[in-house]
Amino acid sequence: MNKFFIPTWKKKEKIVKSVKQEKKEIVKKLQTPNEESRQTGPRVNEAVISPEIRLIGSDGNNVGIVSPEKALILADEAGLDLVEISPNAKPPVCKIMDFGKYKYEQQKKESEARKKQKTIDVKEIKFRPNTDTHDYEVKMRSVAKFLDNGDKVKITMRFRGREMAHQELGRQLLERVASDTVEIGKVDSIPKLEGRQIVMMINPSK
Repeated sequence: MNKFFIPTWKKKEKIVKSVKQEKKEIVKKLQTPNEESRQTGPRVNEAVISPEIRLIGSDGNNVGIVSPEKALILADEAGLDLVEISPNAKPPVCKIMDFGKYKYEQQKKESEARKKQKTIDVKEIKFRPNTDTHDYEVKMRSVAKFLDNGDKVKITMRFRGREMAHQELGRQLLERVASDTVEIGKVDSIPKLEGRQIVMMINPSK
């Protein structure tokens, strides 16, 4: 007999083993979801896998501890969904509800929460020690507008040339700005010299 000859029955056995191995690998992949297939929201309907759950009816009443199969029947009879709302409870808590409506309301709440989390911007208004009355009033209207909008205002007093010798004039003007905004803002930090300018931060009071 040729030493390289492989009996037919051994070939079949090898093929069967190969097919079984492939099936095992496929089943393993299906049972082990990857990062993309993992569920990010609550478990719904058939995805509820706990052997027993605490069920809340669509009317908000506590139905009691039942099997997911029983809960699914009740949800189907009501034309609604079975949603797992407290997965970490013992046993997990599920509620019969309209999942589409629930998801919409959750997205609406998240959207409203993002709107309330307003980003605070820092607006800068520049003054000079010799700022005249008209220019001062124009700039102060801008300061008031920014503070009313909930933004911080950076007041910058710039000095040029020999103006550095008269810093007290700039500081007096900054004190006037702080006084004129006392009802709508609060000085965050005392005026400090930074190079050739004095900076003062004002926070909105509301």
